[in-house]
Amino acid sequence: MIHGTWEPAPAIRWEDAFLAGNGRHGALVPGDPGDDRVIVTHHTLVRPNNPPADTAPPRLAAVLPALQDALLAGDTTAAERFTDGRPLRWVQPFHPGFATRIRREPGAPDQPVRRSVDFTTGVITGQSGERRSEVFVSRADDVVVQYVTAPGPDVEIDLDHRLPGVPTGLGAGHGVATARRETVLTLRARYPDSPLGYTGLTLLLTDAGRTTVTASGIRVEGAGRLLLLTRVRRHEGGIDTNRETRALRALAEGAPPGDLDALHARLLSRHTALHGAAYRRVTLDLGADDAERALPGSTLLRRPGSPALLERLFAAGRYHLLSSSGALPPRLTGLWTGDWDTAWSGAFTTNANLNLQTASAVAADLPEVTQAHADLVHGQSDDWRDNARVIFGARGIVAPSHTDGASGHTYHFSREYPLHLWTAGADWLLKPLLDDDEANGRQDPRTTAALAELALFYEDFLRRTGPDGRIVVVPSYSPENRPRGGSWGTVNATMDIAAARHALRAAADRAPAEDAGRLRALADRLPEYRINDEGAVAEWAWPGLGDRYDHRHLSHLYPVWPLDEINPYDTPALAEAARRALELRGSENDSAHGHLHHGLIAARLREAARTEEALARVLTGDYFHDSLMSTHYPGRDVYNADAAHALPALLIEALVQSTPGRLVLLPAPPVRCPRGRLTGVRTRFGARVDLTWSPGEYHAVLHPDRDAEIDLRTPAGAARLLLRAGEERTVGS
Repeated sequence: MIHGTWEPAPAIRWEDAFLAGNGRHGALVPGDPGDDRVIVTHHTLVRPNNPPADTAPPRLAAVLPALQDALLAGDTTAAERFTDGRPLRWVQPFHPGFATRIRREPGAPDQPVRRSVDFTTGVITGQSGERRSEVFVSRADDVVVQYVTAPGPDVEIDLDHRLPGVPTGLGAGHGVATARRETVLTLRARYPDSPLGYTGLTLLLTDAGRTTVTASGIRVEGAGRLLLLTRVRRHEGGIDTNRETRALRALAEGAPPGDLDALHARLLSRHTALHGAAYRRVTLDLGADDAERALPGSTLLRRPGSPALLERLFAAGRYHLLSSSGALPPRLTGLWTGDWDTAWSGAFTTNANLNLQTASAVAADLPEVTQAHADLVHGQSDDWRDNARVIFGARGIVAPSHTDGASGHTYHFSREYPLHLWTAGADWLLKPLLDDDEANGRQDPRTTAALAELALFYEDFLRRTGPDGRIVVVPSYSPENRPRGGSWGTVNATMDIAAARHALRAAADRAPAEDAGRLRALADRLPEYRINDEGAVAEWAWPGLGDRYDHRHLSHLYPVWPLDEINPYDTPALAEAARRALELRGSENDSAHGHLHHGLIAARLREAARTEEALARVLTGDYFHDSLMSTHYPGRDVYNADAAHALPALLIEALVQSTPGRLVLLPAPPVRCPRGRLTGVRTRFGARVDLTWSPGEYHAVLHPDRDAEIDLRTPAGAARLLLRAGEERTVGS
């Protein structure tokens, strides 16, 4: 079972529940036939937690010149005073909505349970005796669908908001309207001390039986089939539940009366036409043993050396990434949580986590993910302009390090985490959109406009120079580290230099000629990267600032990944210094994203042993729940999607890499992957690649959709390759 997973028992903890989603609605399904719950989530469900005045960026532009003067004069702690005095404010925390519950009559005999999820369809199935439950979240109709056959002679159904961590002040009211074989269940919830709230609606259809109202919901007796269609809406004030109900009823129009099998099949077909086509574009087969492929996921997780485990985690990561991307890209928890107390607000952290999670979107041919990412970026452009103007007194845009998806204002910062000083975020968030443009062979005008605005910011911000006449980036910040000999906010963080140079040059490539020269000249005045006394790329290119190596972030190697600026082919000396920096870097608290980030950089540097080591740490560190969703720390500690979503990116980077002018085959294949087949990889020069490899051999078929001349790098050496649109090309040993 490459394209799915299964377990022989219900999930006891919500973290082990199987997951479904369409990028808007999400569902967590524990699979207990006695109390069949579907926990419903939605990207918009974030709890208000701050007064409006505290969610604006700090007004610091007037005192910015004084900070710059102080830092350049050697006051290493000056940035610690660069604040408006507010305490640390978290962005609005992501939370679950409610659970639909179908409870059997007490005393029903226990029977063996098998629960499974099919990644190709997004259907979660629970089987217990004759009872069968199927759940999917329709990508076509934006509805959570649950279909139960042989539910039992007597079941109670309700919408339950009482999930772990629910605030005591949450106002909740329930409604039931039932007639013939149709029931509408309504849950209205209002946040404490807020006019905002959310409403959940479930349309229940039955094929037979008797329905009566209970204190909390309804009782259904004698039904052979139940079909539940569920949505949730976040809103201010009231909501027109009649309109929402009519929209749910419309999904059943045209189906034969009472034929729930036909209605379910129609809804499923509409969904799988979209979901299945997206999921199947890229596949990985490592030639695993069929007996191991048939094992439950929990058993495979105890076999970290198994190719079957790596196949399944690749497939699961791809499935979860697709399922959590739609209205927005994946959060720290993807699209799922079963607890109101979600770590780090379940937000989008843009200084590594979101960036790593979406790293495979272009190469793994998931434009759904890239589009969701683009919608987040462009939907917050007004707030990013506020950040630039209010904090830095500049035109253009500055992205926040944390966002809840609703606001793009920078207001989450503190002395130890001066995230309001970080200026590299917009470049990192725009980079995958540039990659997507390259793969498509056309320029998205929204990306071009955003680059132009980012260049405006740098033109206004990069006004200070050092003794050598080069531009100085001040203030500067390297997430989330501090130098020896300095404080968190400082001068010339390597990542800030790299982001500014890349943004200016990328903007120049799309700018009118009269602007392009000016932008390139500014980029050329930025500092060179500094090589420290240990031969490594330094994290800060400023005298007196030393490296602190034991840290989970690898921000200073941003020029290697994702930028391609430092690579073994064009800049071998800098690539060697980057290798040394990677060698010296510690893993701090063993955060999963640190290991995956390490592996991605190692793969770009053709460091197969380090790529293997990073992969091994994740596979042996107990980072995965039975759901195959991952955690932030070893020992299944803190539900977090970083490892689950980034692992496919690492495997692709180890096997196939591309730039607009280069294809690299097998740059850093892990030892645990001696043979296999990777199909459908999308390149940035407009071709798709199918790669097969075994010890000492490789075979790749390129399917170009436009003409290109590229530098081909393989284990056999280097060559120039001329591609013609529509003409299949084969290379190999």
